[in-house]
Amino acid sequence: MRVLTLSIALAIAIFTAGTALSLATAQKQTPSATKHPFEPAEQLFYEAEFSRSILRKLDVADFKFSAGRGPLDELSGTGNTAPYTLVFKAEIASKGFFTRLFNLNFKERVESVVEPLSFTVQRTNILDEQGKRIRTTESTFDRSKGKMLWTQRDPNNPTREPRQITTEFSGQLQDVLSAIYFIRTQPLQVGKSFDMFIADGGRVYKVPVHVKEKRRIKTILGRVDAVRVEPDLFGPDRIVDEEKGEFSLWLTDDQRRVPVIAKLKTDYGTFDIKLKKISYGPAN
Repeated sequence: MRVLTLSIALAIAIFTAGTALSLATAQKQTPSATKHPFEPAEQLFYEAEFSRSILRKLDVADFKFSAGRGPLDELSGTGNTAPYTLVFKAEIASKGFFTRLFNLNFKERVESVVEPLSFTVQRTNILDEQGKRIRTTESTFDRSKGKMLWTQRDPNNPTREPRQITTEFSGQLQDVLSAIYFIRTQPLQVGKSFDMFIADGGRVYKVPVHVKEKRRIKTILGRVDAVRVEPDLFGPDRIVDEEKGEFSLWLTDDQRRVPVIAKLKTDYGTFDIKLKKISYGPAN
């Protein structure tokens, strides 16, 4: 089991997907110079609660997300006309009852670097700590060559050969963190669907996202109009192919598209993730 990020990533966090080599073609989209709703900087803080049978609303984890701008590097490519990259970060940590119930103390840090015009991921770094088990993962994406290199290492065993997978891709590609922000850039019309292509564990997955409904809901921001989306994360050839579950995400129905509530239903129980705080400007 490993932990990644809210929304798309939370489902991946609870259940590990298998690792194998695959060849995939990613979606192609016309680049846009429009400023994204989370620019130039934004921080989101969430709290996750767990419910199962007689257990109700137990705090189990804290989530922190940040979006900002970073410098260009060698992966940006000569065709990039943006003067910066987008840098997304996520920190997730278990707490309280979850640690005692599952005998699992986990922390995870994720950093994604994204080219802002094509909104295609360039690099992903993950630090995954589960008790004494630690894994570091780096994925690099060379869009000009259509190659993704996934490398995982065990810091507790530096002499061990790293695991590596090379996968081909083309067009627009996300990782599990940038996918959350990519959803926020979409029109989100009720009754419509769109596809994302997400790189995880050395593979590329096609993830349909369905826009289900609009409704006025109560949030930390007050009562707001919100839209609910459901990414297809569970099932054969999906990111989570060995477990059954449902995942939904509520975003404000405005230009900001702030993710305010997420729900993950599994055989283990239900996880409710709610926004507790939002701030703008550089992170402290």
